[in-house]
This record gives sequence, C-alpha cells and structure tokens, in this order.
Amino acid sequence: MAGKKQSLESLRKEIDSIDDQIHDLLMRRTTVVEGVRDLKEGQRIKIRPSREAEILYRLVGRHKGSFPKRELSRIWRELIMATLTFEGPFTVAATTEGEGGYMDLARDQYGCYTDLKEFPSARRVVEAVRDGAATVGIAPIPERDDPDPWWRHLVSENPDMPKVIARLPVAGQPNGRARDMEALVICQVAVEETGRDRSLVAFDADEEIGAAHLDGALKEAELPSEYIHVWHDQNRPEVWLHLIEVKGYLAPDDKRLASLADKVGVNVRRVMSLGGYAEPLTEDELKTQ
Repeated sequence: MAGKKQSLESLRKEIDSIDDQIHDLLMRRTTVVEGVRDLKEGQRIKIRPSREAEILYRLVGRHKGSFPKRELSRIWRELIMATLTFEGPFTVAATTEGEGGYMDLARDQYGCYTDLKEFPSARRVVEAVRDGAATVGIAPIPERDDPDPWWRHLVSENPDMPKVIARLPVAGQPNGRARDMEALVICQVAVEETGRDRSLVAFDADEEIGAAHLDGALKEAELPSEYIHVWHDQNRPEVWLHLIEVKGYLAPDDKRLASLADKVGVNVRRVMSLGGYAEPLTEDELKTQ
C-alpha cells in the first residue's frame, strides 16, 4: 500500500511539473502575441479567421494519444480569444432565434468570457456588425425555403457591410441548445486562402435563373458550386437574388466572378463575393487515435 501511495505521489508531482511547463509556455506565448499586437497597431479589427483555422488544422493533424481532439480544439479556441481580448475591444452579436442555440455556438467559438450581445433577429446582427456595435456576428446557416433570408442584406456596395468569415461549429457537434445547429460568422475583415475553403457568391438578375442553367454557367466559369438559394423581392418584381456556395477560395476581384455574369446569359446586374470560410474539422479528423 505504501508503495502505491508513493507511486501516486510521484505521478502527481510529475503532473504538477508538466502543468508548470505548460503555464510557462502560455506566458511565453502571450509575450509573443503582444509583439504581434504591436505590429497590428492601427488595424481596427485584429481577428484573422483563416489563421485561426490553420492553427487548428495543424494541431489536430499532429495530435496523438487519448486526449480528445474536440477538447484540444476548445482549449485553443479559448486561448486564441483570451489573447484577442487584450489586443482590443471584441464583442460578439448573436441572434436569440433558435431558442438560444446560436448564442451557445457563439460562446463555443469565441470564449466563455467574451462580451456577447443578443439581438432578436439575424438582420439586427448584420446591422450591429455593420455599424460597429459588434466585432463579429452569428447568424443561422442559410435555408433554401427562408422567405426573408438575412444574407440578402450583405449584397451591398456599402464598404462597411460585413462578409462571411467562418462556419460553425468548427470542431464537431456541440451539445445543449446548439445540437444539430449550424451558423455563419460575419465580420468586417477578409478571409485568406487556407487550402480547404468555401466561398459565397451572390448575384442579382431581373429573373430567376433555373438551377440546371445556373449550374452549367458555373461550370463554364470554373466555379463548381454546392449550394444554390434564390430570393425574390415581392415588392420589386425585377429583383432576384441568387446565393451560391463555391468550392475553394475566391478573392473579391477573381476574374471568374465577371465571367459568371457572361456565362449566365441574362441581365445580371452585379456579381459579388460575400466572403467565405475555412472548412470545419470533420468527424474523421476529430476521432481519437
């Protein structure tokens, strides 16, 4: 019995030593992040969603052992957000739709202690981010049968209009109120290429473009798509907005956007990038080895 007790004490001391090393590295990492903050001086919004995704891809890819990858991802999400908060003000806007599930998704992604503001609708979330009342906003994933989709408000020439920067959840199915729910994150920053991206494109025309015809035009423009949603303004019969999710990264000035308007072959007024996101981690990637 004495031997077992001594062995237990020895293991606990080893754990304490490891904890101290982790803590030392955490403080060291914070010092480095402060250097990054100084280099970002003058940038109003310092969040870099593509860089955050690349961090998780790398860590999950190199991870070994029985420690769960979901919890590993959650630790790093909290770590990223803790350092972002001392780089400057950071507020998250989330809609109260979905019985609070979107607020849970917001906390999972942006930290337990990050300032979270509630809004009664996704449209109000868009307005809060546009007006600077929130740094990022959380809105429901677009649904094909939504009669008044929030994403239509992003189709604007206003330079302050936010773009899509992420898709939630990023690390597997959440629990509680957010179970089986998905959302998009919007912000006034641009995403960068990670190598495993999706892009959102919208264009308006004076008539609805059939799915088969649009799919053919997208292929001709070398824009393979997975999701197509159409919204028609009943008060403006000439306005038909089409939302497309494209595989891969698409810069706002990508020549394929202009090409798409020609390929569609009808009166297309404008084609706009609405941002995009790095693909969430898959269930296979999150399996414990």
